[in-house]
Amino acid sequence: MQAGSIVRVTLGRRRAIGVAVEIVDRSPLLPEQVVPIQEVVTELPPLPEDVCSLARFVSAYYQQAIGPCFLDTLPPLGAGRTSRGVDRMAAAPNADFETKPLELNPEQRAALAATLPAPPRYAPSLLQGVTGSGKTEVYLAAANRVIDAGRQALLLVPEIHLTPQLERRIGAALPGVRLATLHSAMSAGERRRRWLAAALGDAQLVLGTRLAIFVPLPRLGLIVVDEEHDPSFRQQDGVRYNARDLAIYRARLRDVPVVLGSATPSLETYVHARRGRYRWLKLSRRAKAQSMLPSVRLVPSRGNGEDGLGAPLREAIADRLPRREQSLIFINRRGFAPSLLCAACGWKAMCPRCAARLVVHREGGGLRCHHCGRAEDIAAACPQCGNRDLLPLGYGTQRLEDALKHEFAAARVLRVDRDTTRRRGAFATMHREIAAGEVDILVGTQMLAKGHDFPRLTLVGVLGADNALYSADFRATERLFALLEQVAGRAGRGALRGEVLVQTDFPDHPVFVALAKHDFDYFAQALAAERRSLGLPPFGHLALLAAEARTRGAVNAFLGRAAARGHAVAAAHGGCEVYPPVEAALARRAGMERGQVLVQSSKRSALQEFLPLWRAALESLGPRTVHWTLEVDPVSVA
Repeated sequence: MQAGSIVRVTLGRRRAIGVAVEIVDRSPLLPEQVVPIQEVVTELPPLPEDVCSLARFVSAYYQQAIGPCFLDTLPPLGAGRTSRGVDRMAAAPNADFETKPLELNPEQRAALAATLPAPPRYAPSLLQGVTGSGKTEVYLAAANRVIDAGRQALLLVPEIHLTPQLERRIGAALPGVRLATLHSAMSAGERRRRWLAAALGDAQLVLGTRLAIFVPLPRLGLIVVDEEHDPSFRQQDGVRYNARDLAIYRARLRDVPVVLGSATPSLETYVHARRGRYRWLKLSRRAKAQSMLPSVRLVPSRGNGEDGLGAPLREAIADRLPRREQSLIFINRRGFAPSLLCAACGWKAMCPRCAARLVVHREGGGLRCHHCGRAEDIAAACPQCGNRDLLPLGYGTQRLEDALKHEFAAARVLRVDRDTTRRRGAFATMHREIAAGEVDILVGTQMLAKGHDFPRLTLVGVLGADNALYSADFRATERLFALLEQVAGRAGRGALRGEVLVQTDFPDHPVFVALAKHDFDYFAQALAAERRSLGLPPFGHLALLAAEARTRGAVNAFLGRAAARGHAVAAAHGGCEVYPPVEAALARRAGMERGQVLVQSSKRSALQEFLPLWRAALESLGPRTVHWTLEVDPVSVA
């Protein structure tokens, strides 16, 4: 046995999986506290040193228990003997795709040359390219060079639904390359087989979501993080980490290049590039010579009726139907309507378990909570005054779908959201229908905002964009601009010119001014100045203590004691400010009252010195009825 070996032990009445973190001659524990190892798992190779170091880093930096950090590095394993289905497996070559060799323009070739230094070494790069500029072609060309040199490449993407089309592009551009895809929607057996293909070096290219950052790669030569700004790279439950930041750390451990790609980089990455910490590579124009960035028109949002569709957007849709061009109507709100209102007394349907409204859904004729999943039937009358005139207030994807089908009866309308894509393979089927021109009007959420290339889609209409401007989260406008620029980039990616109509009542807001010019740098510089003045990331560093319990009193009492302990630690060590406890933005979820305490520091080192001491104090507070988590570098503080 060696450090990194995967082992089985018996804990009480259950068998458990563990990792041998270190081999020692004697233990400081009492003999009765030591559990013997029953067997070493030989079906899987020991974890290599860089994966073990990555787990230790996650534990130390993100203030997570060491055991779960190591278990996150493993494929799914049962307590019993592992199935022989995880025996060594060669990743299948991509032979089922029409070959389409990579052709790079001068900008792409220059970016490719800069991402792969000679000799190969740790070199972080930001590849900032406008939507449709061909960032993926640069990734694949870089991976191909690495593979030709006998190394492996890791390509991380933010969401599962982006992997099928990337598999097709990889198969067409790199025929014969052995590809292993990894994400959480796979069966346990399939994940084990692909994990093993990567760990034994059989897979030359690994494509995966954030969990793939932990996969062993003995000949790792390149890491790519596509859409690096996307919050989906942040693990929000269990062991909390940011896979983008772990990609940079792992690349440094292995002394290999790492490429962060985005049309709208996170402000942290953007500032690092401006300061020269990352190579800053730009693709300023679309890859296809005939393809231009779409024009953006800002049109009024008020007075557009119950379905939210304004006259300019209706006219733009009608213009495209005779030309067999496609339109995408985007709103990041699924369901029929966001709330149910009594016209007589003003009562609104609220979730009894959350501080949120119940959403009206057409399917099943019911109400659902998008936070806890509670479902209810729509009441026949107002429970407060008995009035039967209950009105759906606002609009969601279902209501827009109905309105478009009614107004454009001959058009083929398709709704793409979490409700319509629950069935396995549903999204892939829809994607093929759109690509084949079998759909005229798309209604969708952020599932359609990135990574998709539909040549006949020439119109994007955006509804509800102003909602994010009311958020208390300091990252809200950054996320809004990224989302709008991504969804706008779906228009005009072929020979046909694209147009984007954004319904807003704030056309002078910096988000919309920058969007109209496709000028991310203008927006990022204004945002950076604002963040610098407030000491917010990337010019400051944050940690968030979140707590929940059945009663508000228990949450307030715990957070009050936690803040007091935090003040004491900060006073002794300096460099950190502990803010008073506040309610979470969603003050109650699934019957649990929620609150938080924010810690801010101008120096990362001061925060890292403060957190272990504060965490030790928190673990002694109790009571067990309060569940708390400590999140370092939180993606949201509202």
